[in-house]
Amino acid sequence: MPSPRDFIRLMRPGDWTKNSFVLLAFIFWLANAVRTQQTEAAGAKATAAALAFAAFCLVASGFYAINDAIDAEKDRSHPVKCGRPVASGSVSVGAAIGFGVLLVAAAVGVALSVSHALLAAIALYAVLQVAYNGGLKRVAVVDVLTIATGFALRAAAGAVAIEVQISPWLVLCVFFLCLFLGWTKRMCDLVSAERAGSAWKCSADYRGRDELQWLLGVSAVVTVLMYLSYTLSAHTWQLYGPRAYGLAMLTPLVLLAIHRFWRRANDGSSDSPLDALRSDRIVLASIVLFFALLGVVLFVPAVAEALNRVFLPQ
Repeated sequence: MPSPRDFIRLMRPGDWTKNSFVLLAFIFWLANAVRTQQTEAAGAKATAAALAFAAFCLVASGFYAINDAIDAEKDRSHPVKCGRPVASGSVSVGAAIGFGVLLVAAAVGVALSVSHALLAAIALYAVLQVAYNGGLKRVAVVDVLTIATGFALRAAAGAVAIEVQISPWLVLCVFFLCLFLGWTKRMCDLVSAERAGSAWKCSADYRGRDELQWLLGVSAVVTVLMYLSYTLSAHTWQLYGPRAYGLAMLTPLVLLAIHRFWRRANDGSSDSPLDALRSDRIVLASIVLFFALLGVVLFVPAVAEALNRVFLPQ
């Protein structure tokens, strides 16, 4: 008989940090609203963003449960995944699928309480997950492209939820970052299985470490360049003025975090962002420092004045 703890594990609450991409549109809207002193709608938009975040946590957990049920037999041969609730026998396949469907239904209810547009975004995400589990996850590169598209959809849904226009820069930055993280996960799974002498193989037909190293390298470079291009774009200058240069100055922290995730992938360490924050002090320091400085750049008036004096205008 499965315990409540087994069902909580099935939801993978540690991975809910991945849904923070839903909140990005609100964070950047709030920064611009503070700058222009137009924060009247902040409370309503914060509530909508929080509900959108909750909806994506529920729908993602629902498909985690369904996916674990589908992959249970294969997961039993992996040294880490064998401990998942369905693979270990703690939760039956039928119970996991039923629980997953219930979570997806709850996500639909939460999304509908915000807007029909958010409901449409949740529906698109669900279709994407069905396609992924139905066969896309077995095609090398396409599998991670599908995952990254799901995260880009999260970022777009966050904008839809608070009724602001979708920034293509935001969506592209999220997409390429998640390409990198997706191949990080593939490398983690491969290395940990090899070290344990397991016969486990990735569902997609990747041709060993060399192919994954190339994909990791390309996606890492594009991710850093995409972030830097965004910070120096006319779009960002229009929104934040000289603060955009402050955003660009944070690029070394982006590079540092990406390098640490690459190293963790090659060590076979967990790809979970929460596990990385717990076990890797450099990851923790770089991410905490990035968001702390991001807050300073976006919200402290003196910073904009200093940047305006130091750098040439665009």
